[in-house]
Amino acid sequence: MLLAIDSGNTNIVFAVFGDDGTVMGEWRSSTDSNKTADEFGIWLEQLIHLQGLSRADITSAIVSTVVPATLFSLKLLCHKYFDCRPLVIGEPDVNLGIEVQVDRPDDVGADRLVNTVAAHERYGGPLIVVDFGTATTFDVVGADGSYQGGVIAPGVNLSLEALHQAAARLPRIAVERPKKIIGKATVPAMQTGIFWGYVGLVEGLVSRIRAEYGASDMPVIATGGLAPLFAKASDAIRETDADLTLRGLFTINRRNAS
Repeated sequence: MLLAIDSGNTNIVFAVFGDDGTVMGEWRSSTDSNKTADEFGIWLEQLIHLQGLSRADITSAIVSTVVPATLFSLKLLCHKYFDCRPLVIGEPDVNLGIEVQVDRPDDVGADRLVNTVAAHERYGGPLIVVDFGTATTFDVVGADGSYQGGVIAPGVNLSLEALHQAAARLPRIAVERPKKIIGKATVPAMQTGIFWGYVGLVEGLVSRIRAEYGASDMPVIATGGLAPLFAKASDAIRETDADLTLRGLFTINRRNAS
């Protein structure tokens, strides 16, 4: 079985895959660069056991991280608790199976490349992947599966936190679809600005990306925790895929094992 680890800016997702690609278990931890391999190991071993699995079932591992400070602990976790050397996205010996056609390939976040691999394998191309994470990213996948570049915007929750921090009288609010556009109080006014503002951001950027790329019918695949909420409000988004990054890790591991 494969242990796939996706370390993002906010959460680290751990998933165990069967040899056929079935997800046997999936768990999340807040991203904390001070967490040790032992803390991860003890926590993860208990969760694996509760799923009816054993750490001895894990025979390989793969890690994708956009937080370099977590990498040492995650690699040590794989060595110490699962007796395997993990593949690490971005290291020279890991073949993604795609071309990265940008000016500075080393600057592209590991998660964006992994999403590209998964999206092309399942949906083809050309297409656009929108990831509603700490940042909201738009990534262009070519017809041949190559990574063509993209757009990075502040994430939804990041924008909400910035509003709260910078304006003394604006509270923290939850992201939800408001009933009306014109807010009659502060909270609904903020909800309209964030929710419909981001719908407008998505639709506007998708339209401009399609025009510049020269493909009027580029499907948009959305991933990330808030993807279903925004997908329901916009016809620009064709599919939502919560496990896109994890499935990309499984695909890359399979490519490197063959």
